[in-house]
Amino acid sequence: MTPAPRKVLLTGAGSGIGQEVTARLRDRGDELWLVARSAERATDLAEAFGSEVHVLVADLADPASLTGVLGWPEELDALVHAAGAVELGPIAQLSADEWQSQLTVNLVAPALLTRVLLPALRAARGTVVFVNSGAGLRAQPDWAAYAASKHGLRALADSLRAEEGDLRVTSVFPGRTATPMQEKVHAQEGAEYDAERWIQVGTVADVVLGVLDLPRDAEMPEVTLRPA
Repeated sequence: MTPAPRKVLLTGAGSGIGQEVTARLRDRGDELWLVARSAERATDLAEAFGSEVHVLVADLADPASLTGVLGWPEELDALVHAAGAVELGPIAQLSADEWQSQLTVNLVAPALLTRVLLPALRAARGTVVFVNSGAGLRAQPDWAAYAASKHGLRALADSLRAEEGDLRVTSVFPGRTATPMQEKVHAQEGAEYDAERWIQVGTVADVVLGVLDLPRDAEMPEVTLRPA
C-alpha cells in the first residue's frame, strides 16, 4: 500500500543515491524540499524534478549559512542526508583543506541542518536518515579523512537517537555503490571503473524508502549493504 504523501527534505538530490531517492519520492507524490548550494544549482534541481518541489539555497560547505536561510518547512515528516564529499590520500599527504572540506560537508553540515530542522521534525515525530558509508564502519588506507567524517556521522546519528526519543533515526551504510562519486574514487585510486561490479543506486534507494515507510511500531537504527 502506498503511504500517504509526506513532507521530505533532502540533501544531495542532484546526484547518485540522493537523486534516485528524490525521483522516487516525487513520482509517488510526496512534497519535497531540496537543498541546493547555489541559485544556479537550484534552477537545475527545479528543472530536473519539477516546479512543484521547494528548493532552498544553502551551501553545505559553509554550514554556518544554514541558520540564515528563510523558508524552512514548519513541519517535516523526514529528513534525508544524502550529500557527501570525498578526497582520498594518505595521512602523510592530506592537506588541512582536504580534511576540513570533508569534515564540513559530511559531518558539520548534517549536524547543523538537523539542528535547524529539529522543531519541524519534532512537530511530525519525523524520521532522519543519514546515508553514511561502509567507511563509517571501518577505515582503509588512504581513506582517513573521509572515514573519520563518516565515523563522526554515525556518532551524530547515535546521539540524536538518544536525545530525541520521538524521532526515528537511521544510519544507512552502503558499500561501494555505482555513483559519480564512486567513479571519482576509482580515478583517485587509479583503478578501472566498472559500475556493474557495485551496488546499484536503486538498491540503496529501496532501502532508504523502506526506512521512511517503516510502520510506527518499529525503528531501524542501522542498515548495512555490501556488494554481492
